[in-house]
Amino acid sequence: MCGIAGIVSIHPDGPLDASLTKMVRAQSHRGPDGHGCWFSRIGRTQVALGSVRLAIQDLTDAGRQPMASSSGRQVLVYNGEVYNYLELRRELQSLGIQFRSRCDTEVVLYALQVWGEGAFERFNGMWGLAWLDEDAGVLLLARDRLGIKPLYWHRTPGHLLFASEIKAILAGSDHRFAVDHAVVARYLLQSQVDAQEQTFFAGIEALPPAHVARFDLRKPGDLLPSLQPFWSPPHGQLEFDGAPPSFEAVRETFMDSVRLRLRSDVPVGVLLSGGLDSSSIAVATQQVLGRNADLHLFSIVSDDRRYTEDRYIDRMLTHLGGGAQTSRVHLTSEEAFGLLERVTWFNDEPLSSLSNVAHYLLMQRARESGVTVILCGQGADELFCGYLKYWGFYLQSLCQRGQLLAALKAFNGLSRRGTAIRQFRLSEAKRYLPSMLRPQEIDIRGPRLKEVDSLLQIGLGRAGVVERQVADLCRFSVPALLHHEDRMSMALGREIRVPYLDYRLVTMVLPLAPEWKLRDGWSKWVFRKAMEPYLPSEITWRKDKQSFVNPESEWLKNELQSRIRALVDGDLLTSAAGLVDRAALQHRYEVYCRQPSDRGPISFKDIFNPIALELWMRRFESFLRVDT
Repeated sequence: MCGIAGIVSIHPDGPLDASLTKMVRAQSHRGPDGHGCWFSRIGRTQVALGSVRLAIQDLTDAGRQPMASSSGRQVLVYNGEVYNYLELRRELQSLGIQFRSRCDTEVVLYALQVWGEGAFERFNGMWGLAWLDEDAGVLLLARDRLGIKPLYWHRTPGHLLFASEIKAILAGSDHRFAVDHAVVARYLLQSQVDAQEQTFFAGIEALPPAHVARFDLRKPGDLLPSLQPFWSPPHGQLEFDGAPPSFEAVRETFMDSVRLRLRSDVPVGVLLSGGLDSSSIAVATQQVLGRNADLHLFSIVSDDRRYTEDRYIDRMLTHLGGGAQTSRVHLTSEEAFGLLERVTWFNDEPLSSLSNVAHYLLMQRARESGVTVILCGQGADELFCGYLKYWGFYLQSLCQRGQLLAALKAFNGLSRRGTAIRQFRLSEAKRYLPSMLRPQEIDIRGPRLKEVDSLLQIGLGRAGVVERQVADLCRFSVPALLHHEDRMSMALGREIRVPYLDYRLVTMVLPLAPEWKLRDGWSKWVFRKAMEPYLPSEITWRKDKQSFVNPESEWLKNELQSRIRALVDGDLLTSAAGLVDRAALQHRYEVYCRQPSDRGPISFKDIFNPIALELWMRRFESFLRVDT
């Protein structure tokens, strides 16, 4: 696991070392175990590659980057983990490749040398990488199937900068960046981040997941890449035929995903929230490591009894036995607000929730505990239809297909179980509703956003539930969650691994008809049945679990009210830039504070997002070009 950076320039004059050094230094938190730079020319084209290292596999200097092949003609900088590297290593050895290290980086290097771009289809893992073949004059940039690891680029005629984090590109550039108004509008109106390749910095984009960008450095021109996908999620929805899916196959694939993600030369832990997803990872980890193995668990808990997870965490500790130890972090409102500016710097873009601060504190605790690798449950809700919105999509889909009796049966199941209807909140559901059903909004957009046509179709539309799951995996939900978790973990030199996003599990589960995910009033039905033999029933069939929770909505209305008022009543950069109407924001906040808890049309994000946008502009003001 590392942070990577690179510069390519068709201009033969002008050294790149100073700019590359700044890019590498800007990401030093990602790699506390070493750094390196490499420079070359392909004809008249200059190439500079840099890396900072977090040592996970093979802790010796043999794993240092940039890493060159035995001939010295192929060079790799690589951020990620390919978990099936041992199997690939044996296959490459049978082809005559001799290895000098025990790390997966060298396996990736030679896999690309032997199999070219076809190697990506063989990898099971996460990566953002750059691979240079000097003999062929080719540079490849690539990102894993679901974009677990980041990779950004900034292209101008004859010049390319790329890095694991946006701030590295900012550091290596010689100019300021405009704010992308379409991205800002989606964030304020729909709470969407990472829903597109564009970032909040106009001109800096994310390389699309599951894509390879190929640059032919021997051809004169403006470094125009050939961009090709190497994978796409399965879209076909299997028909309901009365035969249940194989619970054993789902369980075994999930267990094997966890097994692969426990490969590490440093200590591994698990984020435990007390819900089905994280508890399943914990029990699968114990199955792999053994009942008596040390099991490091990290949890966020609240002093507010309405939000605390202690009861379920304690139940899992009892179930796992004496080898399991939990480290719990109590998040307070003042601590969360006080850390927003620092966490925003690491995140590069505006935050989406105070939960981002909670994850930062969890990673801080993991570092204090000496645990470098942490498994988490991200992606499970999107894969198994765990969110409440999927019930709405499912009922809507059934009605659109004329299956009214099936819709009535599903609704009755919800009513009978009480698993979803009592959790419904208009403030959260409104962004998925057709425009005619949405409550009237207090428009806080400034004049520069009024005419921006940026809204995305984030409801069901005419798509099916499976297609809507694909959209969440690829655009609307998972990319943002992965962004925050990567930045919060790497800010403290920790590595997050996500077993639910193993492409084998995605390929198996995603196409299943929604009848097997949303059944008898239960979400995630197929996974609950698969894990039922291994978990306590109160965890398997828990009704109220959503995610790591904290009372952030109440904090904004109460404990943090004076700080929020001081902020929105003061001079706002977002207002000066024409992005936010300050008077409208003040009015929205007044109405929000008066509406009852957990009811009313204004959501937490309706207040938090413009505040987070303001804090982002203040933190990155020196890198922004704002027309006022």
